[in-house]
Amino acid sequence: MIDLHCHMLPGIDDGAPDLHTALEMAKIAVRDGIRMTACTPHIYPGLYDNTGAQIMQEVQALRTRIQEADIPLEITYGADIQLVPELVHGLRSGHMPTLHGTRYFLFEPPHHMVPVGFSRLIFDLLASGYQPVITHPERLTWLDDEHYGWFVDAARSGAWIQLTAGAVTGRFGPHPKYWSQKFLGDGLVHILATDAHDPEHRPPLLAEGRTAAEPYIGADEAELLVTGRPQAVIENREPREIPPPPALGPNENRSNAVKFRKGWFTRLLSRG
Repeated sequence: MIDLHCHMLPGIDDGAPDLHTALEMAKIAVRDGIRMTACTPHIYPGLYDNTGAQIMQEVQALRTRIQEADIPLEITYGADIQLVPELVHGLRSGHMPTLHGTRYFLFEPPHHMVPVGFSRLIFDLLASGYQPVITHPERLTWLDDEHYGWFVDAARSGAWIQLTAGAVTGRFGPHPKYWSQKFLGDGLVHILATDAHDPEHRPPLLAEGRTAAEPYIGADEAELLVTGRPQAVIENREPREIPPPPALGPNENRSNAVKFRKGWFTRLLSRG
């Protein structure tokens, strides 16, 4: 498996505070079946003023320590980039890094405040040749029935949706679990990632999310979430070359999406 969202770099944001913690996270990832991790610290101007050059330097330093510790984990770089007006310029200049130097990048909406100009920025990013991967929408406190449509529209416009594996399993509570199941049941999810921050409370566990997603989308699609599409990102493949989620593909896939969505609703009713 490939984890495209992880806060493993030590001392650079609210993730791993030190090298020991980072190495423990790397060991957990390997035991879980993860072979490659993208180290994606926050870029949040005024709070986490990380830069592309700095992140790449920190990744190289951690890569050396991982190899010295004989941990069989490959790491690469990226960033969890907050929604800011200068995003397109930041990507073009390299100040804000994409995933593994590709067209794909992690695009983080604010957690507690409804953003202004969300749809317009998505359009501008796609028009500029970048592929936004919207991170953990299921965990946003402002997500509700009205704003869920924003993400449906974004996915239909070409943006990708990334859910947190632990949200699917319930590690983040009932609200994120409900919305993650809805995203999956509606056939809109491109990628699962750990968004890990530490070894205990937010560990880099991806396999449990894949397993939890299977009842909603099937085993083959669940594997695409953690292996097929992340590998395509690393290879910088054109989005149109990559198998889409069930609701975003041709008509036969849309039929499957309806089936999975009905199954999701039936399971929800059966729980109470």
